[in-house]
Amino acid sequence: MSAVKYSPRPPTPNDKPESETPPAAGPNRVNKVVFFGSATGVLAVALWAILFTENADALIGTAVTWVGSTFGWWYSLVVVTALVFVIGVALSKVGKTRLGPDHSRPTFNLFTWTAMLFAAGIGIDLMFFSVSEPVAQFLAPPTGDGSTVEAARQALVWTLFHYGILGWGLYALIGLALGYFAYRHNLPLSIRSALYPILGKRIHGPLGHGVDIAAVLGTIFGIATSLGIGVAQLNFGLSFMFGVGESTSWQIALIVIAVVMATISVLTGVEKGIRRLSEINVILCVALMLFVLFAGKTRYLLDGIILNVGDTISRFPGMALNTFAYDRPDDWLNGWTLFFWAWWIAWAPFVGLFLARISRGRTIRQFITGVLVVPFAFILLWISIFGNSALDLVRNGNAAFGDVAMNHPERAFYSMLEQYPALPLIAAIATFTGLLFYVTSADSGALVMANFTSHLNDADSDGPKWVRVFWSMATGLLTLAMLLVDGVPTLQNATVIMGLPFSVVLVFIMLGLYKALRVERALAGSYKNTLHTVLTSRTGSSGVDQRRSWRQRLARTMAYPGKRQAQRFVEEVVQPALEEVTTEFARSGVIGELVLEPVGKLGVNSVDLVVPHGTERPFKYQVHPVALKVPSYARDSSTGEQYYRLEVFSLEGSHGYDLMGCTREQIIGDVLDQYEIHLSFLREQENMDGPSTIAEATAPKTDWDADFENPATEAATPDSAQTTREGSLS
Repeated sequence: MSAVKYSPRPPTPNDKPESETPPAAGPNRVNKVVFFGSATGVLAVALWAILFTENADALIGTAVTWVGSTFGWWYSLVVVTALVFVIGVALSKVGKTRLGPDHSRPTFNLFTWTAMLFAAGIGIDLMFFSVSEPVAQFLAPPTGDGSTVEAARQALVWTLFHYGILGWGLYALIGLALGYFAYRHNLPLSIRSALYPILGKRIHGPLGHGVDIAAVLGTIFGIATSLGIGVAQLNFGLSFMFGVGESTSWQIALIVIAVVMATISVLTGVEKGIRRLSEINVILCVALMLFVLFAGKTRYLLDGIILNVGDTISRFPGMALNTFAYDRPDDWLNGWTLFFWAWWIAWAPFVGLFLARISRGRTIRQFITGVLVVPFAFILLWISIFGNSALDLVRNGNAAFGDVAMNHPERAFYSMLEQYPALPLIAAIATFTGLLFYVTSADSGALVMANFTSHLNDADSDGPKWVRVFWSMATGLLTLAMLLVDGVPTLQNATVIMGLPFSVVLVFIMLGLYKALRVERALAGSYKNTLHTVLTSRTGSSGVDQRRSWRQRLARTMAYPGKRQAQRFVEEVVQPALEEVTTEFARSGVIGELVLEPVGKLGVNSVDLVVPHGTERPFKYQVHPVALKVPSYARDSSTGEQYYRLEVFSLEGSHGYDLMGCTREQIIGDVLDQYEIHLSFLREQENMDGPSTIAEATAPKTDWDADFENPATEAATPDSAQTTREGSLS
């Protein structure tokens, strides 16, 4: 049965240029421009590095020196601005806005969510730098003398600074932008969507393709850096445990093993492979950290944690914008701070998209708070425990260990573990944990790059499997190429270079998100200034409930209508009421369109009234069936296992109340209440001197079939095949 449209006049054609039209619904397919553009760039760099090693090494070294000396200030400004921006958004009134419709709820529980964002946002490099960097900063600090008490305090603070909240601010920014536009406004889950308020429909053309290509290139170089670090460390771990050689052949073997594991994981999707590996990874990390804490100098380490927290808080403001203008240590800046900022920027599209992919239904405030606080809290504990343990060895005269950490950082972690009991077991756990870090970074990266280079039907689907396999293999090839040039230093230098173009995109993402969230704020203000909301806030019920008699309200509370009752109510009450409103609107010069459409497996029609307002945000009043389980206490032979609600939806999602049992007049009154709210919003937005539209397709998905199948989830991800028409207001 197809959709039926009712309108007082035929709808006018709305033809769009092909370059500015989103791809039609169908199977997920590759975006040829983005895929071949980014794939060509990656393969060209990889082959250049393999075939012309010396030339590549010299050019990359020259380029990173120029970027560091010319744009060092820019990197610092961008990362600080991003952190201030996301904190400001979280604390503002729009912090209550959900990444999705108002009725949506998180798909993953808190532990699983934090495990996945932790595993995706942190790679094996945490094991690498948590031991090597504190020692390096202690022996050769950027300012002052090394090997002093002050140098020790600086060493931990610099390590926490480089691995701290500024980087997670970048992740939060990209994840927020992608999740907001994808899940609340049905735009593609790609970087270009965050630029819609600035570029408009042009995001579907060459400009959008260019942005996504830049994101893919930055992402794959950032991931390759982590994987290169991981290969070098894992190679030494195998040498440490089994006596195998540290050689290119072993590193190639490790890359192949990791690529195979990552490919298998990425083909199973987020809900299975990536989710389970992330949970195992977090458990092993916690176990390893607790072992070092209690097998080592526990009291000293606990004192160090508290001191490090205090130093980080007190010194952070001065460090955040320290460009060393008066005494610039160029080599140190390029090798540490600027490398980390570029690395975080390069990883931001990858981790941000992945975080958005697993965060549908969380509020903006929950999302930003979780991303900024939870991983950094763990990082702080990890770096304090392992970093202070490493410093204790050096400060107590173990010069050999200090030399290893400075000159062979990939060996530092295992060299430190030599000081603890049960070495074979602990080294094996560390190696397996490092391998999981490697795989979770590689599989998450392949999944994200496949999504960047594909046309997706909805934000909950992923790119074609062959595209995921390609990016998994391409990442391994690039990692190998960079290791052949000059190992980890070349990977670090390449990351500093590739992070520069995307840092400019970050600024436009902040501007686009700012414009979009102003609309959300105006919308919230329109609800605050209406009688409907006054009644709701005082009584805890909706405006339509104020019109019901007490007998109606009691009957509605005690009834659990089935499919036939719901469909009959739609045909006899809801549809005539909305047809009457539509006709009366037309007499007043307001032309609306009424759409009747069956909702998939539910077998009950939805009725959708849309009133365009030129270029401004359209008014939408949709009555949509929702199937829920009948409570166990109410079940008897006369009721089935599920009942139906007819809920009211707007562009923002469900309003949370049921129209079953209302009269036509009561429904008409509710439509007028909602229309007055919408007009109030348009007036509020006009006073803010900005457009009221955020995206061309703004209606949220509303099918809650999966709620009945999984009642533990308050709002499930709907079947895209049943909801593709929703949000198409053209």
